[in-house]
Amino acid sequence: MEFIDLKSQYQRLQARIDARIKTVLAHGQFILGPEVRELEQQLAEYCGVRHAIGVANGTDALQLALMALEVGPGDAVLTTAFSFFATAEVIPLVGARPIFVDVQEDSFNLDPAALEQAITVHDATRQGKLKAVIAVDLFGLPADYPRLEAICKKHNLHLIEDAAQSFGGAIGTRKAGSFGDISTTSFFPAKPLGCYGDGGAVFTNSDELATALKSLRVHGKGTDKYDNVRIGLNSRLDTLQAAILLEKLPVLDEERERKQEFLERYNESLQGAFALPRIPDGYVSAIAQYTLRVESGQRSALQNRLRNVGVPTQIYYHRALHRQPALQAYAHKAHCPVSDRLSEQVLSLPIHAYMTNHEQDNVIEALLGRFP
Repeated sequence: MEFIDLKSQYQRLQARIDARIKTVLAHGQFILGPEVRELEQQLAEYCGVRHAIGVANGTDALQLALMALEVGPGDAVLTTAFSFFATAEVIPLVGARPIFVDVQEDSFNLDPAALEQAITVHDATRQGKLKAVIAVDLFGLPADYPRLEAICKKHNLHLIEDAAQSFGGAIGTRKAGSFGDISTTSFFPAKPLGCYGDGGAVFTNSDELATALKSLRVHGKGTDKYDNVRIGLNSRLDTLQAAILLEKLPVLDEERERKQEFLERYNESLQGAFALPRIPDGYVSAIAQYTLRVESGQRSALQNRLRNVGVPTQIYYHRALHRQPALQAYAHKAHCPVSDRLSEQVLSLPIHAYMTNHEQDNVIEALLGRFP
């Protein structure tokens, strides 16, 4: 059983993906070629924003967002304590200070009430100028952007949406990738929309920010790449990866609907046995992961039981960000008990558009201790 089955997806799309790759090999424009521009247009239309800018990876996308918003030394950025390391890593990379905020236990996402409290505490201590908030849409579910956008507007803060795991999700009619001043995504292969290597994108409705981002991704170029008007990065999306994504994007919603069916089957079968993921009314999850919570101290035994019958599992994440050794200089005052608790409880199960009902039944039976 595969945790995420990229091979079956490729077999379905093989003829179209191979044809796209052959076209790129023929025209030879391997960096920022025509497929990149075509993909950027389709991504922007899909998300309902004015601009999509392809970049080298999701981490660069976050760093470029901070750079475009002119976040730097002396600034502070509020962000979730429960996410992948890259979310916080980019903040010191631009010279700013991360401030860790706790999450909601049922959504795994940034807690608006905790964010308000963190802003109040910061205003009393004045450790750096608060400049921005990075919210992460964990496991596919968009964060509570109606409340987060209102808080950021109230306190004059930029809002960055990290939609790496939620691309394809939505709140009402607004797609993930359209929230905040800037949104980012990753095309890492395991993401809801993934390529066959590294890739990412940045989204914005601001013409000014889009111009800055297009410059920053190519060494801060001006009129051409030898006219450098700002300090930037080398972060260009490969044309081959864009070509692959052009064939994956049209099936994204169909794949999400299939994963929704599996999510509902999991929830129906496991109700009462575990704390299960919840999708609020009006929200659409991209279902990047199916993550349940188990009692502290029981996770290893459960993982071993599943492993013994061939069921792969993953833990996202073993350690909250304010507990990471590399971030201890910024975390001495962080108080994020929910994030700490989740790091001991979360367990992600196989869920992808190409699994079978029989495979899922085996996972459920093993979880409930009924596997033959």
